[in-house]
Amino acid sequence: MFSHIMLGTNDIARSKKFYDATFAELGIKEGVIDEKGRCFYITDTGIFSLTKPINGEAATAGNGSTIGFNVTSAEQGDKWHAAGIANGGTSCENPPGIRKNNGFDLYLAYLRDPDGNKICALKRTMHK
Repeated sequence: MFSHIMLGTNDIARSKKFYDATFAELGIKEGVIDEKGRCFYITDTGIFSLTKPINGEAATAGNGSTIGFNVTSAEQGDKWHAAGIANGGTSCENPPGIRKNNGFDLYLAYLRDPDGNKICALKRTMHK
């Protein structure tokens, strides 16, 4: 459904450090800076990128927005969360863990990146 996601940032280097660390826990290679100073993470399933806003105004976090990333296990999600905290992110929502739903469980871990964008690690498990 999605080709790419681009987030605004006020500090490319700070955001790159944060996303390099969290994405490393997901097996994603370090971001690449292009000639315009934007940072790109390119995978087989999509592109995630960071940029300073082209209108020259400050980047702001979307109120009510969350970007979710798949993890293969709760352990991977915990490492992703810890890497985010260690690299300028802040924990938000409930602590990382399993949430019970109708018919399936969700492992969820939430962070705010250095610019305040809310991101999430998610693993869905069906009940037997």
